[in-house]
Amino acid sequence: MTEKHPIEYKQAIALSGHDIYSLIEVGHPEHWIPTQHLEALLNENLTGLDLAGLALRTRSKVVKTAVCEALGYPAPKSFKKTQPRFIGQQLDIYTQKSLNLQIWNEELSPTRRYAIIQVLEDDTIGRVKVVNGQQLALLDRTGTITTKYQARLELGVEPLELIAARDTQSMWPHLNAEVVFSSTTSPVEEPQSGELLPIAEIYERLAGLVGRSFPDPGRDQERNRGAALHAMVCAALGYSRYEDTGQFPDVKHQLLEVKLQTSPTIDLGLVEPNSLEYMDVQQLGATRVRHADTRYALFYARTDGATVVLTHLFVTTGERFFTRFRKFGGNVINGKIQIPLPRNFFS
Repeated sequence: MTEKHPIEYKQAIALSGHDIYSLIEVGHPEHWIPTQHLEALLNENLTGLDLAGLALRTRSKVVKTAVCEALGYPAPKSFKKTQPRFIGQQLDIYTQKSLNLQIWNEELSPTRRYAIIQVLEDDTIGRVKVVNGQQLALLDRTGTITTKYQARLELGVEPLELIAARDTQSMWPHLNAEVVFSSTTSPVEEPQSGELLPIAEIYERLAGLVGRSFPDPGRDQERNRGAALHAMVCAALGYSRYEDTGQFPDVKHQLLEVKLQTSPTIDLGLVEPNSLEYMDVQQLGATRVRHADTRYALFYARTDGATVVLTHLFVTTGERFFTRFRKFGGNVINGKIQIPLPRNFFS
């Protein structure tokens, strides 16, 4: 199945009769806009919008109206104070002239999307970045989100462990051990029924990476470390190219989250791997994908500061994650959350 173009979702919503308050099932094949397409539509329609001289309340309404138009929704005469603002797409918007994101009187929701809209010095809109609450939580370095979910990785005797030998039952109709990816298949495109490798096949293909190494970009370069590993994973799985959008899960086409561990603490953010909440991916046929259906590949590595060497691999489903890794961490707090966004956040 060919992945849809962003404009097709906009057209479907325009014809549906939905407004921004209409409930839409996460993953609905026509009316739920996948995050990367949501971001593309907002960038195409909002970039360059002039907000100069507008009072804050007027500016807010102008931006929300522009978001409606970008996504194919009719703009209401007045916007209700709902959480989130765009209920149908589980979307909130924040217009930012600084990199200090402030969220008031709400917890971050792992399933909510947050459109962070960049306002340039001349008061025009620059870029729009769409992330979920899980990703925002991982950016928090201030401690205002006091407790995120974490787990502890304790090494065993064996360097290779397949913790879940089978996928979750709801995934079984969509698995295909013989699938061959075309040169145009992207590792970050929407998963498709019949194109998911079974978890045991993923394990076999990734096991050969243990013992391999790559240059260490430095302790403060975790993202670059992760990118190097993700590129190796994509090649091992059979993709002809590497792509990374920073969205969960890393290899969306395989519902696969990849983690590189150089310490025992596994950061999980706001969502537990065995959560039964639905994920921001399109349905597989009639099957809505849950976080528990995600597959996890955890690589443990050692580094001497110059070279990272992969020493262990653990593969599991979200459903069975905590049968091997001990959980700690809890809920998030209410009140004001301040998240300093990285300088390259919009790049």
